[in-house]
Amino acid sequence: MSDNSVKSSSMKLEVVLFNVADVDCAKAFYENLGWRLDIDVVDGDFRGIQMTPPNSDASIIFGKGITPNNTGSANLVLAVDNLDTVRKDLSDRGVKVSEIFHYAGVPFNNAVETPHVSGRDPQGRSYFSFASFEDPDGNRWLLQEITTRLPGRLWDSTPAPNLDVATLATLLRETAEHHDPYEKTHAAHDWWNWYAPYLSARQNGSSSEEATIAADRYMEEVFPVLAR
Repeated sequence: MSDNSVKSSSMKLEVVLFNVADVDCAKAFYENLGWRLDIDVVDGDFRGIQMTPPNSDASIIFGKGITPNNTGSANLVLAVDNLDTVRKDLSDRGVKVSEIFHYAGVPFNNAVETPHVSGRDPQGRSYFSFASFEDPDGNRWLLQEITTRLPGRLWDSTPAPNLDVATLATLLRETAEHHDPYEKTHAAHDWWNWYAPYLSARQNGSSSEEATIAADRYMEEVFPVLAR
């Protein structure tokens, strides 16, 4: 795998675009979800509406003349921290939301015969439980429950402060102490895989208890065989 971390430009998902059959109907649908209306512009046969989900850094733009196709058929993903809360909120707004499900394989794998399995992910893993709903044009929204992000999945606006040798030594000793119970109760493993998420969490402000949970969860998700 190539390392292009130095030369790569900064990129982030900003907008998803799709056409709809009835612009006003789609606008009313998303307004009912509590999404912020940013733009509603008309220019001849073109009409574009931009709306943003609550607390989202990315927006959607839909309307007429947005894409070459007449109607949308997008599959879009919304990250949520509590599926039950979001499902209730959508249902209260009159939206038909699916029951919670997980994938028979890895998330988003629709190649198997029956990809969706009813209920939450049996292991309770972050990223693995879903629900879904559709807008009036059949654009499908997936609600993906993310309670703890894997290390490296957040773009920090400011780098973590440099640690002096004495502070780093203290943090490494603390990491070793918290790793000890995991090491005694799990199969043989490379200790640095547990250390990395623990140290990352501690450097980003988590308590030692929160960092321990993050490291354990990381091992369960990335190396599930060790948790058996």
